[in-house]
Amino acid sequence: MKLYYRPGTCSLAAHIILHEAGFTFEIDKLDKTTQRTASGEDFTAINPKGYVPALRLDDGQVLTEGVVILQYLADQKPESGLAPRAGTLERYRLMEWLNFVASEIHKTFSPLFRPNITPQLREGQLSLLARRLDYVERHLADKPYLMGEAFTVVDAYLFTVLNWCHNFDIDLSAWPKIKDYVARVAVRPSVRAAKKAESPTK
Repeated sequence: MKLYYRPGTCSLAAHIILHEAGFTFEIDKLDKTTQRTASGEDFTAINPKGYVPALRLDDGQVLTEGVVILQYLADQKPESGLAPRAGTLERYRLMEWLNFVASEIHKTFSPLFRPNITPQLREGQLSLLARRLDYVERHLADKPYLMGEAFTVVDAYLFTVLNWCHNFDIDLSAWPKIKDYVARVAVRPSVRAAKKAESPTK
């Protein structure tokens, strides 16, 4: 398999899971400006939508969309425990969290990356994000990970998105459970390996 990624984006979540589950894989960095990868591929031919992550499977097919890739990887290694078995209520709970992170946290961050964002829009997005983080904080009050005792694919995704707080000087001290959660996930060998591979000079 080959993961197409760009540092600082949500593709880090899939990269973490590839390490976590012990896959053999390659990575190929996307240059957003040229839409070419480090190996010289035309990324628009790989994913015409133009964004990462994209995962080329061993048979040549390409999967896109982060939450789909995360579940695909977990399902290839069911013994990893990275996702509950398909069809169970627990799996739907995982999907519930994946969708919440994607639509209510990830997408709330997105406008903040625009260089021309107005102060009013910025404040509105930060206020909305705070309310979403309040919800996560309450949920983590009595459990180490979103699904309970076990690390799953949604933790890789939430951790990746929460790392963007550094970009906007968002102090997670206001959410101590989340702050502890981020620290807990950050020390996992899979997270360290993925981050080192994406930022080898750091």
